Amino acid sequence: MKSFFGIVVTLTMTISASSLFAAGDAAAGKADYLKKCASCHGQAGEGKDAIAKTLKVELKHLGSKDVQAMSDADLKKIAMEGMGKMKPVKDVDDKSADNIVAYLRTLKQK
Repeated sequence: MKSFFGIVVTLTMTISASSLFAAGDAAAGKADYLKKCASCHGQAGEGKDAIAKTLKVELKHLGSKDVQAMSDADLKKIAMEGMGKMKPVKDVDDKSADNIVAYLRTLKQK
């Protein structure tokens, strides 16, 4: 019984600690996303067909399984350094990139 109680306490402390040290603020990330990313990726992460057609790329929904399977570090790197035809997002610092990633996680499709 003592070991079960110890495991429960440890898990509770781990979960609490991880939520205290969350990397980004999704509300701030939404504001940053709308200013910096929505012009190409759409208001809700759906991707803009005209941009995709012009660049001859596929813009996946940012809530799709493929995008959501990427690590936070990978998503942050893409925002800050670009990927393929996507250029780095201008004026995005470390904190705002963390916030944008936190917001992207809220777009997860069911």
